[in-house]
Amino acid sequence: MTERPLPRPTALSQPFWDAARRHELHVQRCTACDTHVFYPRYNCTSCGSRGLDWVRASGRATVYTFTVARRPTHQAFADKTPYVIAIVELDEGPRLTTNIIGCEPDDVRIGMQVEAAFADVTDEMTLVEFRPAQVPR
Repeated sequence: MTERPLPRPTALSQPFWDAARRHELHVQRCTACDTHVFYPRYNCTSCGSRGLDWVRASGRATVYTFTVARRPTHQAFADKTPYVIAIVELDEGPRLTTNIIGCEPDDVRIGMQVEAAFADVTDEMTLVEFRPAQVPR
């Protein structure tokens, strides 16, 4: 079996990956305008400020869009098909690309309420995925 490709954290993104390893979802928040930002950046996407802090996010999100991969996007995922690649919109505002787990791919819908789940793929790397929300909002 081919080794699964994994993200390569940078100095900028390391706080995100450190939080994921603790099974927490963290995003940046601007200290000037309170905008939540993801993916990690040096400047706020709303006001341009360089004052970005890392904060814990709720982990709640809504499926913004998705596709079902019925053919593997990489050899390492050949035994995982079909699987869902999605963009979810966090309750805090930013969108992120992820996988939807915990349900049949054909049951995923735009607007579906989901929550963060954490996949410990190595001792050093935990990926953030999303599953159908367990509690009503």
